[in-house]
Amino acid sequence: MSAEQTSFPDVPTLLVKIFGKDRPGITAGLFDTLAAYSVDVVDIEQVVTRGRMVLCALVTAPPRALEGDLRATVHSWAESIKMQAEIISGLGDNRPRGLGRSLVTVLGHPLTAEATAAIAAKIAKAGGNIDRIFRLAKYPVTAVEFAVSGVETEPLRTALVTEAGKLGVDVAVVAAGLHRRAQRLVVMDVDSTLIQDEVIELFAAHAGCEDEVAEVTAAAMRGELDFEQSLHARVALLEGLDASVVDKVRSEVRLTPGARTLIRTLKRLGFQVGVVSGGFTQVTDDLQDRLGLDFAQANTLEIVDGKLTGRVTGEIVDRAGKARLLRRFAAEAGVPLSQTVAIGDGANDLDMLNAAGLGVAFNAKPVVREAAHTAVNVPFLDTVLYLLGVTREEVEAADAHEED
Repeated sequence: MSAEQTSFPDVPTLLVKIFGKDRPGITAGLFDTLAAYSVDVVDIEQVVTRGRMVLCALVTAPPRALEGDLRATVHSWAESIKMQAEIISGLGDNRPRGLGRSLVTVLGHPLTAEATAAIAAKIAKAGGNIDRIFRLAKYPVTAVEFAVSGVETEPLRTALVTEAGKLGVDVAVVAAGLHRRAQRLVVMDVDSTLIQDEVIELFAAHAGCEDEVAEVTAAAMRGELDFEQSLHARVALLEGLDASVVDKVRSEVRLTPGARTLIRTLKRLGFQVGVVSGGFTQVTDDLQDRLGLDFAQANTLEIVDGKLTGRVTGEIVDRAGKARLLRRFAAEAGVPLSQTVAIGDGANDLDMLNAAGLGVAFNAKPVVREAAHTAVNVPFLDTVLYLLGVTREEVEAADAHEED
């Protein structure tokens, strides 16, 4: 049979819809009923929501003399199992999807009807059609994915990002295609991203200058100060601290909720994972060992005769340095830059976020949220998995399989 024939261009077809309480055997029963009329299957769609099923089958119509009998038989079968049936006549297959295909992921905590209506309206206003909707997760956030056609990705992203901020939801818009599953490197910031803390503030607490350092850190993250200058100024305040404080700081570091799940799941999927930090190797090296990270790079506190000197050594990891390291890690991993994901929260992450194929602003400062490809504003780092099309059920199934 030729490709033209298999597209069913002008062939009479029937849309058979079955709906009611879900239970095993319904799909088999419907197609067993239809098989008696030698129809061909053109398309199938099935959705189950809170135990209620909608099953749609698009099939070629039987000879006209048999169509009435088919309709009666399907309705009789549906009634026998306490389901409802609807059968609609038409021609051919579904209409082709429009050019320009994107996946829109919406994260809500909660996801309200108002927000969903507004996002759907914006998609339509941009010229897009929603072809399919699928729930990725129900906790710790509600995450749904819209398959959209008819509008290019960039204008759709522009149309939705502003609306998302007003509605209190997070929206990610990426081009549909095989490359989404092919993203094989994730690089993230450390302070206030992978971990809940600012490492230099943990050191400063032991030096008795926490408030002074925190003030400079906040200004630097907002982009108000040059990062390298602020780094030297803050580190100078640590001069004279005993090197034993390093172990104390390591024990005080708190991972962001969902961090272990994110990294564990990415590794199972075959991704490589790295971190780049304006913090210090004295902490990132420990995190690399604990979490099984593939790459890690940060600044290094100079220690002489068992004391911190108040200086850093080696290449400074600043805003430009983070983007440079992303490119280096991608080259070492053999991954095109377009297939990388970067995650960060501060102004010094902006170059890295913009250089990556997908830049995710995680609980970020306003200037970062506005510049990144997408933003996540819930305190769970593993929600980034949903932006990659991974469902909560897949994560839990993989965890259960490993425990077995």
